[in-house]
Amino acid sequence: MSAENLAGKWTRKCGRTLFDSITCVVFLFLDFLDAVLCVVFKLVDEFFEGNACTPCYCGKAGDKNGENKETEMLSESLYGRKYMLRNMGFLGFARKWRIYRKKKDDRDGSVNEGLMVNRWSDCGCQSCVSWMKKEYDQKLHVVVKNLPQGRGDEAAENVIFLHGFLSSSSFWTETIFNNLSESVKDHYRLFAVDLLGFGRSPKPNDCMYTLLDHVERIDKSVISPFHLNSFHLVAHSMGCFIALALAAKYPKFVKSVTLVAPPYLPCAKDGATTSLMALNTFAGKTLWPPLAFGKSVMSWYEHVGRCFCVLFCRNHRIWEMILKLFTLRRELNFMEVDLTRHTHHSAWHNMHNVICGAAKLMDKYLEILNKSRSVKVCIIHGDHDMEVPLDCSNNMKMKFPELVELNMIENVDHTSVILGRVREFAKSLEHIWASS
Repeated sequence: MSAENLAGKWTRKCGRTLFDSITCVVFLFLDFLDAVLCVVFKLVDEFFEGNACTPCYCGKAGDKNGENKETEMLSESLYGRKYMLRNMGFLGFARKWRIYRKKKDDRDGSVNEGLMVNRWSDCGCQSCVSWMKKEYDQKLHVVVKNLPQGRGDEAAENVIFLHGFLSSSSFWTETIFNNLSESVKDHYRLFAVDLLGFGRSPKPNDCMYTLLDHVERIDKSVISPFHLNSFHLVAHSMGCFIALALAAKYPKFVKSVTLVAPPYLPCAKDGATTSLMALNTFAGKTLWPPLAFGKSVMSWYEHVGRCFCVLFCRNHRIWEMILKLFTLRRELNFMEVDLTRHTHHSAWHNMHNVICGAAKLMDKYLEILNKSRSVKVCIIHGDHDMEVPLDCSNNMKMKFPELVELNMIENVDHTSVILGRVREFAKSLEHIWASS
């Protein structure tokens, strides 16, 4: 090996070591900061909300035992996230504080009530709390594109669209709905759903936002009230988990499932391993690129992430007004608006209990569809996708070759696979529906 190559290799190794050292220091600081914020938020929540405050997940995995039946469906990534300070200092104090409050509540005979009330750290504008004005078990917000007047809905084909993480039904209504052909609009009834915790749908503070919660809400909001006994499913990113769960529940009703950038991981023998692997794959701890760093902070650090939600989501109207002033626009893009239309509780639990927790269930659902021989699963994935690795789609195709049809699109990323080629994507959907 030449001296020049040796020097280059040594420089790269030193650079990598320096980067890893800085990464370690930064996340060690975030560990400490999250531990401090855990105590701060507990005190502030106690002051504003009393006994109705929602518990956090700073304890060990064993701390979840015995809380309630819903905890059985919680993702292992909630408690399994490894912290350097988990067993030290403030985290220990936080657990002692929780035990102390529980004993005090038991002595006083108090119960956790009022979780229906908007939290002090969430936005209280009319748009964000409108779902609270009706019954607690309110249905999801659904945008329905009916057939032209005079055509009976009984003979219509039905399509349910499910958006991804930090998005809403606008992802579909502002793009695909307007670019379908007239023949499709005359024969297909379209349903775009705001998933639980996003858009204009309910964001209850006592909900764990598990996959089962999503399936039940869609059943009550779309399938049952509209009497759907045959439909297609189209889903992007996080919505792919829910689409496959629905298809596995109704294999005789579903005609096709179109998955765009599905975050699929082969299930390990241990479900906990799969959930933690999903967290590291889709939101691993890294400083670069900036978007990946932001995802890791919001996914690993519950209380640091809540600070960002207090700053941006709680004050989204102010930020939207500032953005309009700086960009000289009267209306913002739907993606800019959807980014902050959620609560920390809903986003945190959807990330862990759906994206991470549901990863261990995907093989089971796909096996059900594979045995049914009646459902067509089509994957569309951009080859420049930095959010969901291409291996996710390739692995699904390799494991279920007869069930899955893979279409890799060149020179597009996670969102431009749809938004950058709306007409082409709409034609692809029409072809899938017609051939199912």
